[in-house]
Amino acid sequence: MSQANNVFQLVAEIAEREVIRYTPAGIPIVSASLQHRSEPIEAGIKRLIEFEIAALAVGEISGRFSQAPLGGTFWFTGFMARKSRNGRSLVFHITDFAAMEADGSQRT
Repeated sequence: MSQANNVFQLVAEIAEREVIRYTPAGIPIVSASLQHRSEPIEAGIKRLIEFEIAALAVGEISGRFSQAPLGGTFWFTGFMARKSRNGRSLVFHITDFAAMEADGSQRT
């Protein structure tokens, strides 16, 4: 298997978020649901794209993520992984995020 990078970026709202919990090893983790809506152009035609995706913030990022406002729009960066070892469904692991301005630009 090749050494391809697994980088996933998404602009989305925080639709739902659980409180911080801790793994048996003491690592903080926050589960959430992100809602995405956009209208990209594909083959010259505008498409309405709407979906919800399961997400996790693990470790140091979980504290900042747990303080982000629900309904806020953010630019998320992370990677995709299986939800469970033998499962087929995926979860987005958030490694960083930044607030989006009203004009769609990323706030630094």
